[in-house]
Amino acid sequence: MTDAITQRFAPLHPRLVDLSLGRIERLLADLGHPQAKVPPVIHVAGTNGKGSTVAFMRAILEAAGKRVHVYTSPHLVRFNERIRLAGELVDDARLDAALDECERVNAGQSISVFEITTAAAFLLFSQTPADYLLLEVGLGGRFDATNVIAKPAASVIAPVSMDHPEFLGATVDKIAFEKAGILKAGVPAVIAAQPDEALRVIEREAIRLRAPRHLEGRDYFVRAENGRLVYEDEAGLLDLSKPRLPGRHQYGNAAAAIAALRIVAPDLPARAFDAGLAQAQWPARLQRLRGGPLISRAPAGAEVWLDGAHNEAGGRVLAEAMADFEEAAPRPLVMICGTLSAKDTAAFLAHFKGLAREVIAVPIPGEHAARPAEEVAAFAARAGLSARVAADVGAALDVFAAQDWPQPPRILIAGSLYLAGAVLAQNDSPPT
Repeated sequence: MTDAITQRFAPLHPRLVDLSLGRIERLLADLGHPQAKVPPVIHVAGTNGKGSTVAFMRAILEAAGKRVHVYTSPHLVRFNERIRLAGELVDDARLDAALDECERVNAGQSISVFEITTAAAFLLFSQTPADYLLLEVGLGGRFDATNVIAKPAASVIAPVSMDHPEFLGATVDKIAFEKAGILKAGVPAVIAAQPDEALRVIEREAIRLRAPRHLEGRDYFVRAENGRLVYEDEAGLLDLSKPRLPGRHQYGNAAAAIAALRIVAPDLPARAFDAGLAQAQWPARLQRLRGGPLISRAPAGAEVWLDGAHNEAGGRVLAEAMADFEEAAPRPLVMICGTLSAKDTAAFLAHFKGLAREVIAVPIPGEHAARPAEEVAAFAARAGLSARVAADVGAALDVFAAQDWPQPPRILIAGSLYLAGAVLAQNDSPPT
């Protein structure tokens, strides 16, 4: 399905990358403006954490008995993962029908794959009753195809850092300006903890638009306490379960989700927040893999963790999580890593110096934009890490399985969501 969609619409793609809303606005108008017929929208942008923030919001709302549409990207194994209709992944028949309609109405005009598939998502959301739509930005924000909602119920900006500089700008403040493009006049803006240079830009844009600001550390607060998450804002304090998604960074993502929902749905019961944090799932974000044909090749007793982190900030929070794991339950840490050529592999790997004993670099199956494994290994070596190359993830696991371990290792597979998706596919464990 995924390859078929890409091949089907690739000929319509603009010859040059042109970040613009004109094409999708034209198609949506010809479709009868389905984006104006969807339930209340919470629009989420950011560099890292936006998907996890959406996952927490979805889990909380569903724990309260709400029907929730979700739009996220990229997918890991199947394109259908991008579109969740009232709680269920879209089935092939409905997806095909929506794509057929968008293709017919577009009538061969220039449009990107992401734009036409986003239009199909809006068409599906408009046809299916639900209480809320959680809408994740694909790239940037200002000119992203999702940024066609005139008046969302709230906007959320997750942490901003360097990523996609070729499209968004070579500095954090320029990237923050693009992310802040989702802010709308008078619409509440939840702003997670940010670098100073990003916060200045986001606040400036919110003030210009008279968008009420809700800042982490000023208007809402979160802390870990006695194995719990404690959240506080002007509406009061919530003493909640520890987030199911591991890593200290998930406390901030959970807090942004709570802040947005306390604005949009102020009558949600405390039990829904507690249950949502305890039940949230977001595959390939520090996901523990406990079995399957691929993982069976790991050393006996090993822990295997999968994460799609791929940029400098993602590497930092991932290394922090691994350090926390080491403090709580020491094990030798080794890595299997594959990255895309456009990503700052050196900055990503630098955070694991002194933490990981070895990195095995692998290619990303079927991904032509991937960095050769030899280059990844060279970056790891320059970062001060012991590095070698393997043909694929299975071969890397075989290498670890052949070694003698005083204690079963902790294996981290990371560097790209595309690598993570390939691992889930090979392990027969697609997201549901």
